[in-house]
Amino acid sequence: MSTARFLRIASILALVQAIAHTAMFLAAHPTHGPEEIAVVAAMKSHAFLFGGFRRTYWDMYFGYGLLAALVVAFEAVLLWLLAGLARDEPARLRPVIALLIAYNVAHAALLFRYFFLVPIVADAVVTLTLLTAFVSARKTAATA
Repeated sequence: MSTARFLRIASILALVQAIAHTAMFLAAHPTHGPEEIAVVAAMKSHAFLFGGFRRTYWDMYFGYGLLAALVVAFEAVLLWLLAGLARDEPARLRPVIALLIAYNVAHAALLFRYFFLVPIVADAVVTLTLLTAFVSARKTAATA
């Protein structure tokens, strides 16, 4: 398979990840009992000045969740665009692919430390696809 095809696959996987994250994040609500409900209520009710704006911890939590979904959507679009460029000179994209691999590994490490398994698996699959694209680009360069 070509580098472009692997990048398209990674793009589609990232898009699915973005859609799933957005849907699950927006649909989530406290389900772990009264303690969790109390924590969420406290996060929503106590506002303070932060960086010149009046915000709650809920504002920051919710904003970060939306930002995370946006970053994955951005990655999906970027990978799709890179796939188009990979048809002509895939070897030139190796540094960009390496950067995206490093990003996904770092992201998965943070997920491992602070979150849970499902997004780690999604990042691992995208990373493996990007690694395959990286190797494929090398083979293409060697045969050219």
